Amino acid sequence: MGIYDIIAILVTVAALFSYINHRYIKLPRTIGLMALSLVVSFVLISLGSVDFFTLDEQLVRLLSGVDFYDTLMHGMLGFLLFAGALHVNLDDLREQGVVIGIMATFGVLVSTLLVGLLSWTLFILLNIEIPFIYCLLFGALISPTDPIAVLGILKKAGAPKKLKTLITGESLFNDGIGVVVFITILSVATGSSHSSDHFSVVKLLVVEAGGGILYGIGLGYLSYTLIKKIDNYHVEVLITLATVMGGYRFAETIHVSAPLAIVVAGLMIGNHGRYFGMSDLTRERLDNFWELIDEILNAVLFVLIGLEILVISHKMDMIMVGIMMIPWVLVARFISIGSIIGLARRFTIFPKGAIRILCWAGLRGGISVALALSLPQGPERDLIVTITYCIMAFSILIQGLSVSTLVVKFSKQEVESNSAAPKNL
Repeated sequence: MGIYDIIAILVTVAALFSYINHRYIKLPRTIGLMALSLVVSFVLISLGSVDFFTLDEQLVRLLSGVDFYDTLMHGMLGFLLFAGALHVNLDDLREQGVVIGIMATFGVLVSTLLVGLLSWTLFILLNIEIPFIYCLLFGALISPTDPIAVLGILKKAGAPKKLKTLITGESLFNDGIGVVVFITILSVATGSSHSSDHFSVVKLLVVEAGGGILYGIGLGYLSYTLIKKIDNYHVEVLITLATVMGGYRFAETIHVSAPLAIVVAGLMIGNHGRYFGMSDLTRERLDNFWELIDEILNAVLFVLIGLEILVISHKMDMIMVGIMMIPWVLVARFISIGSIIGLARRFTIFPKGAIRILCWAGLRGGISVALALSLPQGPERDLIVTITYCIMAFSILIQGLSVSTLVVKFSKQEVESNSAAPKNL
């Protein structure tokens, strides 16, 4: 089956599921698509035991032809990150820049270490032999949060602007940092790095992350300069498309963080480019174009995530370990975010319930699954992929559906406390 056939099938399924969800189920779009895909996958797995039923085998062959890691990390991710960064207000981001920067770097590193230690402890208690370096790899791949599935929910729930900025900014940047940390640990685990000493590891982190940010600034400025010199929305939209595709690929070629580069370039074009280099017509067409790209890719991505359960291990013992790891990952997230917000509260004010909302709204998505699937073949990979899938499904379906209730609850409490506070006369 060719690549066109695979794309055609996935887009058709995504369109069908989107219609069913919008017409009948009415869940948030990404959550509804994934839920439908999971239901269909479980039905196919159940029917697969029937001798004359072969549709599940055909779908497995279809999915086996899709390299999920390459599809997301070297294809979709650049488009999704750019579309997300394009609509983030740089002034709002700058106000929370220090906190966001610490959460996206220090927070990811702390979460990686905590998840690694907690998972290693659980594996020892369960008599599962797995090297500690693979526990750290699991911590690195599960720490990045996915902004895609939760931002629409937060808008409808009326989340405070400061909270939305924190969640969006952290999610956009911790994706890039998480990938860099994962690649660094993986190079040590597989022995592909030239040296495993601490200095070399830190150097790799700094070069990948710092180089990606610097490259993104240059890429964004170049695109902004080109856009500013013309007034033709066809060409300007094409320049942004080239920025994502060509810029992302070149970043990978020079071994700097492509996700961080595209986020920075998207922020520059979405702010300086939008306000100083585009006409009203160009801004409208550019927004419509990238919104459509975002919608289509997200629909296909979450359908693909839901169907991927057909090709992962269905061993009940691995699934039970995955379920047991869910609260451990939430605890690590709570500690890493809570410590940062707790310290930052000495210098700034956060909305009521910020720590609990940030913890619960930290959904895991396609990046975690893609990184897990990129691990070398072996028993460690099978276990980590299954655990990652369990945590991802829980975060999207359970956390994603309940985070709006949490936001509304704390928003009401904050309004009531503000109205009850004595006013200075």
